[in-house]
Amino acid sequence: MDLTDVPQLVRNADRFREVVTVLGKHGLADWLANVPVSWLDRFRGPLGDDGLTTHARIRVAMTELGTTFIKLGQVLSTRPDLIGEPLSLELAQLRANTPADRPETVISMVQSELGAPIEELFGEFDPVAFASASIGQVHHARTLQGKHVVVKVQHAGIERRIVNDLEIIEKLCEIAEQQSNQLQQYRPVKTVREFSKSLSNELDFGRELKNMQRFRRNFETAEGIRFAQPYPELSSRRVLTMECFEGISVSEKPQLDATGFDLDQIACRGANVFLDMIFRDGFYHADPHPGNLMILLDQESTAPQDSADPTVPLPTIGILDCGMVGRIDDQLREDLELSLIASVGRDAKKIAEVVARVGEVPSDFDEPAMLSAIEDLIDDYGQQSLQDFDLSGCLRDIVAIIRDHRVYLPAKVAMLLKLLVMLEGTAHQLSPRFNLVELITPYAKKAMLRRFSPRHLYSRLKSNADDWQNLFGILPKDVADILTNLKRGKFDIHLQHRRLEPIVNRLVMGILAAALFVGSASLWSNQVPPMIGGFSLPGFAGCLIAVVMGYRISRDIRRSSRSSMND
Repeated sequence: MDLTDVPQLVRNADRFREVVTVLGKHGLADWLANVPVSWLDRFRGPLGDDGLTTHARIRVAMTELGTTFIKLGQVLSTRPDLIGEPLSLELAQLRANTPADRPETVISMVQSELGAPIEELFGEFDPVAFASASIGQVHHARTLQGKHVVVKVQHAGIERRIVNDLEIIEKLCEIAEQQSNQLQQYRPVKTVREFSKSLSNELDFGRELKNMQRFRRNFETAEGIRFAQPYPELSSRRVLTMECFEGISVSEKPQLDATGFDLDQIACRGANVFLDMIFRDGFYHADPHPGNLMILLDQESTAPQDSADPTVPLPTIGILDCGMVGRIDDQLREDLELSLIASVGRDAKKIAEVVARVGEVPSDFDEPAMLSAIEDLIDDYGQQSLQDFDLSGCLRDIVAIIRDHRVYLPAKVAMLLKLLVMLEGTAHQLSPRFNLVELITPYAKKAMLRRFSPRHLYSRLKSNADDWQNLFGILPKDVADILTNLKRGKFDIHLQHRRLEPIVNRLVMGILAAALFVGSASLWSNQVPPMIGGFSLPGFAGCLIAVVMGYRISRDIRRSSRSSMND
């Protein structure tokens, strides 16, 4: 054990014991059997035998271990490419039932974070939470100006507990990679470090506030879409105050049906918002589950011009919880657009190239095999009409192919794939006839036009301006030097062929041996004197020398081949 781990071990000893004990109780600690630490034996516990599947026991253990492990399970549920579809579906059932903090604890937290008594901050503040999640709880309040707001308050002490749990999880992952070949394929250390970064961002409510402000700027001119207005002066790292939306959650389908709104149009409008985030802005809300979408009833309803029935009003859609977001950089955008264009053109080879370039491939990666699997996939789904196309099924099959070939996708790519699946599922709850492919297809055409537009080409040139400037700076001088040397007859081209000499020597010796053998055989057949025992002496000697030369050449070639294989 590294001495630098001792303070961490002492600080987390009780929690470490609890984690290992729970894992052992559910039969999930067998990979610790080979750890050469004697004091760990009493924590391993017996193997679980409760009739549950291994996937179910993982879910139960994570639930029992609390907030950090539940959040880890929820993140892993978005990575079927890494853990497989069955475990992904099992972990998607994880829910955090974290009890709300006591009212006096909440008030103390708000006053400490915002630096003033609660009476000076809010006109009204309800210290009893109306909802509580894994990291924070939410309270109704009114500003001093009388506006109805929601205040999100982080659970007291949750950040310290999460940091300690993350240290324990990372240490267990290091042990797992060292002791279990089966667990190595899940890349536990790399995965948990990505998770740690994501969860640390989620603990900072200031980041969520900035996300809300950015979404509001991106959609300030959009009709029928609203993001809650944050109040920076009433917010901090652990407290977030935002506008309160009044309406019906998309998860409450019976109530939505009773409103008489056109749910088909609402589903299309909401999906288009997320597609604009992805393809237009490169910055998207990464958690579009029904609980984060609300049909607002306190806003003016609007009917779009393309609505099938202009007399049926469309309400405003409110989007909540901007803590989890995804970003698409220029390179990922290029790869995404290329994938869309290849999908429309049914170009399996191009899709395989993009997957291999975006992902991290193993040393024994078999690209032809993956290409064949993608071709079969395209043939299967290519028979479906646009209206009947099952995008979620297609994406799950693509993820299965990627997993089968042990290609590790970056977290941002896996998050994007999961978003599309979740988006289609949420829209289907509103409208069973909804088809996401119909909405994505125009974006593929726009991507094709954009890639070859003069503006895009100019942008590419502009982004490489420094390289072009350096090239134009050195090009005139280099061209002048070349022309001067040509004029003086001093222009030389130097070619270097590494390890070419032995090959040329063998080739020459082989030609000489073949020529000698053919010539000597001719002397032998024509019985050129002197003759011994009816054989031509020059012919016999020449054939013998040619055979010896051929043997030596073949021996050198074999030795060289063995040497190359050893290198």
